[in-house]
Amino acid sequence: MRSDDGDGCGDENFETGGGVEGSRATPKTETESDGGGGPGFSPREGGWNRRTFLGVSIGALPVLGWAAAGARVAGRASAAANPGAVMSVALRVNGVEKHLTLDPRVTLLEALRGDLALTGTKEGCDHGQCGACTVLVGGRRVLSCMTLAVAASGRDVTTVEGLAKGDELHPVQAAFLKHDGFQCGYCTPGQIMSAVGLLSEGCPSDPAAVRECMSGNICRCGAYPNIVAAVLEAHGNRKGGKGVPS
Repeated sequence: MRSDDGDGCGDENFETGGGVEGSRATPKTETESDGGGGPGFSPREGGWNRRTFLGVSIGALPVLGWAAAGARVAGRASAAANPGAVMSVALRVNGVEKHLTLDPRVTLLEALRGDLALTGTKEGCDHGQCGACTVLVGGRRVLSCMTLAVAASGRDVTTVEGLAKGDELHPVQAAFLKHDGFQCGYCTPGQIMSAVGLLSEGCPSDPAAVRECMSGNICRCGAYPNIVAAVLEAHGNRKGGKGVPS
């Protein structure tokens, strides 16, 4: 309830008028209330408020994704129109020789997903920061979004699709299932591939060291304790030990 004594108390969407009396409160218009910048504009903060900014930013994400996809398609069309801009690439993916004709700018991630339909390797940040695109090249962990396909030519590339032998899961895959080392599952292929690479590199046996060695793989669901337990389980099985320390 607003006071009528002209002391400025009450509804903050009112302002003192500029008349003779100078004390009459007059309602602001919608434009005046939002600072003239439209709904969500906060003149006190010098621009949009946080809620509006986040809403606009999230709404723009699909547009940015479409733009990036369009740029890739345009690049491939340009390469197709200019045969001199492409080159032959031979990849041994999961033990199978693959011969591709690619623009030299195509990343290994794009070749795996777009040309070979191996969609187990995920595209996350596309900046080499999340680890979702981790694969093995020559037995070593690499970020496929930051690796050109031509750089892997003639080398063995292993993706998550190549780990199981028929119906028999790889020990790391089995350990992830046992310890629920995933929630939404989007980062799981990269986590598993990183763990497999870590076992080949010489996996440490203490949780702190495992966390450090796996720190390049982000799990936004926060399943890190279970992931570490799965890695230690696979490490223990490989060495014939107990796996996860009590």
